[in-house]
Amino acid sequence: MTTQGWLWGADGAALALLLVAAAADRRRNNRRDIDATGWVPWRGLQVAAFFAILAFTILALKAG
Repeated sequence: MTTQGWLWGADGAALALLLVAAAADRRRNNRRDIDATGWVPWRGLQVAAFFAILAFTILALKAG
């Protein structure tokens, strides 16, 4: 597998993480018990995954 293939695969994994974090953050925002907060920083994971997608996409396009 080429470097570009690995980068596109990492791009897809970061996209999957972004979607899971977005769904979890939405679930947290719509919870019934306002005091039942979680410990995972879903919004921070969304931001990190978004920047990872940007970086992997740019690198994959440059490698091609």
